[in-house]
Amino acid sequence: MGDTGAPGTAAEGFEEYRRELTGYCYRMLGSYAEAEDAVQEALVRAWRSIDRFEGRSGLRTWVYRIATNVCLDALASGKRRALPMDLSSPSGGGTPPAPPQESVLWVEPCPGGSDPEAAATAGESVRLAFVAALQHLPPRQRATLILRDVLGFSAREVADLHNCTVASANSSLQRARATLADRGNTPDGPAARPSDSVRQVLAERYATAFSRYDVEELNMLLHVDATLCLPPYAKWMRGVPDIHTWLTGPAIGCRGSRLVPTVANGSPGFGQYRPQADGTGYEPWALQVLEFHNDRISGITAYRDTERLFPLFGLPDRLGEVARGAALEPENAPESSAGV
Repeated sequence: MGDTGAPGTAAEGFEEYRRELTGYCYRMLGSYAEAEDAVQEALVRAWRSIDRFEGRSGLRTWVYRIATNVCLDALASGKRRALPMDLSSPSGGGTPPAPPQESVLWVEPCPGGSDPEAAATAGESVRLAFVAALQHLPPRQRATLILRDVLGFSAREVADLHNCTVASANSSLQRARATLADRGNTPDGPAARPSDSVRQVLAERYATAFSRYDVEELNMLLHVDATLCLPPYAKWMRGVPDIHTWLTGPAIGCRGSRLVPTVANGSPGFGQYRPQADGTGYEPWALQVLEFHNDRISGITAYRDTERLFPLFGLPDRLGEVARGAALEPENAPESSAGV
């Protein structure tokens, strides 16, 4: 997307930046709702100050500077979002979770790929584990890394954006990269990143396995170190044996659930609906987000906040026989089930 140099025409193009700004703010804040609010605030500020745009930096850099400042203000409290694995060690699959940790700010999923135009070059930079890893960086380092390594800004552009020297911007980038490398949370390289077709096949096999509650088949789809986490519960599991124990133990009540396919963080996901006790239909149970490594599923995150997340992802508020068929027909998706 090219910059617009004249202030008179710049304001007309602000909406063109909304999608990519939302992806940037989501990575910064770890919350899609907060990202949308931040982008709206940034664009309002840009509209109000367009007469002060002098054209010394490109319009895109100028708008991103405003959005960055909005995000830094939002992060000033020092609270960071997290996933269960950021809070505790993995636990066994044979015990139910402790009560939900409602006070925790959880890293939240985003619908679709957030910013499809950047997806081709951003690789897996919007995947859930990477967004969670970004939250461990100080806010300015976080911004620098996203701007340089995800969005392709030059060192000079980032220095202008932060009002610092190029050397300082490069130093900040090196520290951010080192922190992520120490945590083992850099984006997967091309060799480890499965193609869209491979991910789709794995997702379909996953759905079929759960439709039969065939846990042995699921074991074959999971990476040996696959994780399963359950926000807002702090409980999470690592490895096929514990996930198997969970699915055949505490989670057995999910047998017979139905899945409606969706896309979350650029990856296949599912709205999970569990059978209602009276047998009249299926109630929302979890939003499942899948992650992949090579030719295996490497992570399942099952969000229980369905009242808020299902509308965001366009998922129905319940399934019955008629609603279920209507929901699946547009995607030509197979009737499937899940238990998480």
